[in-house]
Amino acid sequence: MSEHRRKAPQPQGGGRAAARRAAQQPAGRRSDASRRATSSSPSEVHGEEPSYGSRAEARRAAQRGGGRRRGGGDSSAHEGRGRGRVDSGKKRFVDYPRAGKYGYRRWVPSWKLVSGLCLGFLGLMMGVAGVAYALVVPPEVKNLATAQNNVYYWADDTQMVATGGSVNRQSIDYAQIPPAMRNAVISAENKSFETDRGIDPMGIARAFYNMARGGDTQGGSTITQQYVKNSMLTQDQTLSRKFKELFITLKVGETRSKREVMEGYLNVSYYGRGASGLQAAARAYYNKDATKLTTSECAFLATLLKGASYYDPAGAPEVDPVKASRKENTRRAKLRWSWILDEEVKDGKLSAAERATITKFPMPDEPKQDAKLGGQTGYLVDLATKYFLAHNTEGVTEKELARGGYEIHTTFEKKKVDELEKSIKKVYDAKISPEERPDKDTHVQFGGASVNTSTGAIVATYGGQDATQHYTNNADATGAQVGSTFKPFVLAAAMKYGKRNPEGAKEQGDSERTPVSPKSIYNGDNKLKIKTYDGGVWMNDDGKEWLQTNDGDESYGDISLRYAMQQSANSPYVQLGMDVGTDKVKEAAISAGLRDDNYMANANVPSFSIGTSSPSAIRMAGSYATFATSGKQREPFSVTEVQHDGAVIYQHKTETKSAFSSVVADNVTDVLKNVVEHGTGTPAKLAGRDAAGKTGTTDGNKSAWFVGYTPQLSTAVSMFRMDDDEKNKERKFLEMYGTGGEKSIHGASFPAQIWHDYMTEAVKGQKVVAFPKPEPFGETLYGGGAVSPTPTPSPTPTPSESSASPTPSATPSSPTPTPSETCQPLDWECRNNQNGGTTNGNGTEGNTGGTTDGGTDAGTTDGGTDTGTTEGTTEGTTEGDENERGGIFGGG
Repeated sequence: MSEHRRKAPQPQGGGRAAARRAAQQPAGRRSDASRRATSSSPSEVHGEEPSYGSRAEARRAAQRGGGRRRGGGDSSAHEGRGRGRVDSGKKRFVDYPRAGKYGYRRWVPSWKLVSGLCLGFLGLMMGVAGVAYALVVPPEVKNLATAQNNVYYWADDTQMVATGGSVNRQSIDYAQIPPAMRNAVISAENKSFETDRGIDPMGIARAFYNMARGGDTQGGSTITQQYVKNSMLTQDQTLSRKFKELFITLKVGETRSKREVMEGYLNVSYYGRGASGLQAAARAYYNKDATKLTTSECAFLATLLKGASYYDPAGAPEVDPVKASRKENTRRAKLRWSWILDEEVKDGKLSAAERATITKFPMPDEPKQDAKLGGQTGYLVDLATKYFLAHNTEGVTEKELARGGYEIHTTFEKKKVDELEKSIKKVYDAKISPEERPDKDTHVQFGGASVNTSTGAIVATYGGQDATQHYTNNADATGAQVGSTFKPFVLAAAMKYGKRNPEGAKEQGDSERTPVSPKSIYNGDNKLKIKTYDGGVWMNDDGKEWLQTNDGDESYGDISLRYAMQQSANSPYVQLGMDVGTDKVKEAAISAGLRDDNYMANANVPSFSIGTSSPSAIRMAGSYATFATSGKQREPFSVTEVQHDGAVIYQHKTETKSAFSSVVADNVTDVLKNVVEHGTGTPAKLAGRDAAGKTGTTDGNKSAWFVGYTPQLSTAVSMFRMDDDEKNKERKFLEMYGTGGEKSIHGASFPAQIWHDYMTEAVKGQKVVAFPKPEPFGETLYGGGAVSPTPTPSPTPTPSESSASPTPSATPSSPTPTPSETCQPLDWECRNNQNGGTTNGNGTEGNTGGTTDGGTDAGTTDGGTDTGTTEGTTEGTTEGDENERGGIFGGG
């Protein structure tokens, strides 16, 4: 560049005032001044700012090291100001936000600040921990192991029984605890017990590690921790309780000997069956003192400390009907029992030689009730206890309930409980004689339950002859199949969902499903070939055609669904279930109130529709109550309210669901009313009251039921025979041919008689209420091969012919009359108090034979026995009084 274009360097100076003015100038101007002050000399004068090519370059230079030089005087101040740095010259105790930093660096704390804060926090926590440790007082076991009774009340709030904690508690000294028990607990729960200080960090880490791997291991809590936790009055899973537990554990570990901790732990731990403490557990499971427990028995009792509900071989279905079943609990207990013994060998607490001799699992005794829980009381207490544990929202556990102090108000009505027991005892004493018929009358069992239809309250149950002798509650699920009492769910499904129409066979305007009327005609032949809804033949697992039989191998020909229910014919309802879909039948049963659990049978086979499921008497009574209330479903319940320490901790709230429309439910009720008035259920007929119900009998005559209801009360009664060895996990149902001196047992025999006797007394004093009159519903369909009649012209009948049966018509007259008004062609529900019977084959008109007295001795019970109704099984029609009309048009 030519010399004449260069500007002469500007003189420096101005003193401090100039420096301040320069610092106050905007950055752009300072940058320009800096460029103007650039010397032409390759070397810079000491104290002068270097020259930068641009403002950005100046900023970068300021960021790189404006603070490297910390010289004093005007030059230093000028340098800091020139590079954009501000230095107040004062040091702060906490340098945050950080001075001299810009952007995000200003907010990033220094390592000194972080470490200082951490040390301060740790110091504070140690101070708090020290104070907490000094103030905490370990609980005294002798004050916490006391128990109160639980008091159970009848529905009228009078006391039923007081039972609970004090019955099953007893502390023992360390010397009375078998060494084998101490060794088993240490090997299973806390291997470092004898050396740790109450808390085992390695054990906690090991528990987390094995948990992450999905393995089974001893818990992270030490015996001392569990002792402290079990000694507290509450089991709240809160942070404050955990915090308190930690410091109590540390204090106990320092102030109490291992002997005291072990003694306290085994004396307050809960072993299930209401047993708190080793001595109570030894009595509950093996009926012996703790000092006499064997090594094998000690190992089993140690398994219970992991959770009695899942390790007691008796099972705990109230906790989980699947995972806590007898079978699963037994399997689980055996595995852990064996594992504990092996761990003892590893820990040097049991010799390998002695371990080799312990091969048989020490199966404990069945649970026993005390004398106060004899008769029906024990069953009622058991039901109420299970219900409360399963439904309370306060998280009350079985362990806490065993401590006592609870007031449990039940739904049970003492008078009705006594009447149900009396009705069953009357039949048992009169008919069942194990001494006279040891091969027929042994192991006979009855079960029963009665439910208030409007609320779902369980007002009475019968669980067995004595809760202290027969431990299985027969009012609960026993595995007894319900047979034909399942058929109302098939009819309800057919009305609610409709019969499926085969693809390709639909007529124009047809919907996918057609609602089914109870007047629909189905083939009632014995050994009927069952078909799928689209016409294919159903094949069993062996590839053979499914042929459905009727009870007594009786054939009914083409009959209405109403009459099929009346006579309990199987083939029409099996085929109807296939036409509707057994999945829909299952949905209807669940909607009514049954559970989709282990007692619900496989719904993928035709026989599902005729009761291969085995719900409880309580569930059956509750589900029939849904029909009684025009389709409103309410869950059965046994507890109205629970109080503890004067406060209400549980209160039942009735929830109503709509299971079926009223027209569907009322039609089902009308069909079941007909069963009681004219069918297999006539032994249950109540004088002066509407009653509806259904008999049920299973293949092999292994169980029989009657389930029925009035508008206010629904009751189920079951009867079966089962091997009485309740320790046998493979108990089998036994045949009842010849039981009670009868050729066979049907729902119309003993169960219906018991139902009648009980209900007669149970409804005394109640207002007489009639069932709602059903409205016509659905279409009259033909299924299972039933032949639809073709209308044919016929001359006007002469007066002598007017009393004969009318000619079938293609469709019923409109509007469709109710059953009580008149008879229609093929209207089987009409005139059901008449004599007469069924057709013999498909499509016949039944006027070629028969007698005028078809109902004196030829009746059937539940499809073919000789002890039932006054309806005949002969065919044909008669002339004269229309009350004697029979045959295909007479309604039989």
